[in-house]
Amino acid sequence: MGFNGRSNKSGGGMRQGLPKGVVALGFVSLFMDMSSEMIHALLPLYLTGTLGASALIVGLIEGAGEALAQITKLFSGYFSDLSGRRKPLAVLGYGLSALTKPLFALAGAPGLVLVARLADRLGKGIRGAPRDALVADLVPPELRGATFGLRQSMDTVGAFAGPLIAIALMLLLSGNVRLIFLLAMLPALLSVAVLIAFVREPASAAAPKARPRLNRESLARIGRGAWVAVAIGSVMTMARFSDAFLILRAGEAGLAMTYAPLVLVVMNLVYSGSAWPLGALSDRIGKRGLLMAGFAVLAMADLVLALGQGPGMVLLGVALWGLHMGLTQGLLAAMVADAAPPDLRGTAFGLFNLATGLALLLGNGLAGLIWSGAGSAATFGAGAVLAALSLLAMAVARPFRA
Repeated sequence: MGFNGRSNKSGGGMRQGLPKGVVALGFVSLFMDMSSEMIHALLPLYLTGTLGASALIVGLIEGAGEALAQITKLFSGYFSDLSGRRKPLAVLGYGLSALTKPLFALAGAPGLVLVARLADRLGKGIRGAPRDALVADLVPPELRGATFGLRQSMDTVGAFAGPLIAIALMLLLSGNVRLIFLLAMLPALLSVAVLIAFVREPASAAAPKARPRLNRESLARIGRGAWVAVAIGSVMTMARFSDAFLILRAGEAGLAMTYAPLVLVVMNLVYSGSAWPLGALSDRIGKRGLLMAGFAVLAMADLVLALGQGPGMVLLGVALWGLHMGLTQGLLAAMVADAAPPDLRGTAFGLFNLATGLALLLGNGLAGLIWSGAGSAATFGAGAVLAALSLLAMAVARPFRA
């Protein structure tokens, strides 16, 4: 299945049962994202309001952390192919992220927040590509759109549950942000426990007979559809940059820090509700049209965030941002899984995440610079222009099958 790939199976993943391991991995993602978003929902305004950091510093911290995660995925994906084992690296990555959560509670300056963020994202990088490759190992090609959509949906349930918990704890604990950061470790540990207890690698994941190498020949074997996904994902990431800027925009529009996590609640509620059905739809109608719609929705989201006044309009822009994520993220992962041969699947996911991570670092740095020099409207306006140009490029590009 390639860029225009369609499944010959009717009904897609919505009417067929998915393996228990896939569902368990969904809960693993759910609990870890719940933990991460309890921190992330408060961190941007904590950095700027309490620690005195600028928007540029926030962008660089977010960009550096996510770039490290994505770069690490290249090597963890390759090593999972080399050994034929995905789960040990996934356990290591989730475990490291769980253990780094208390560092945020101890950080009293932007530099220490950067250290904590880098350590946390290193764990994400170690687990990301092996986990995605394991998901692909567990299901047949005709169910991958629905499968990655389901995993993304469950991941996103945690991503909006975390901010809701953060709001409740802010009210209950009278704004004790450090204690909330410390409590975020609990769902992270639960995530690791579920992974260890309920996820089993398929028999086909045994060590490969021929050891894959990270060389030109191996890169040539990765299907063209994966490289298309790399290109689309990289441009999309630059146009979208970090959701930390959504939280800063909401604060600028008058949303109090206690309720700032509502930004991530709204975004992830829409994201979660759309990712699975749209992933299943892509199994039936193909991915190109949905990805183009994703660029169009991102451009609209950026325009609303650039021009809208007041918290209500900002939250509308955030909702459109979430719909864009539902339209694109699971589909890009499925494209990589479809195009890569099984023995290079981890490497392919690693390459995808490396490219999008570098794009995120660049996009966040540019967004922080534009925000510091010209304000939030110019920042989101630039994102809208890039998304619109990317949509135009996709519209005139010749479709092909990977």
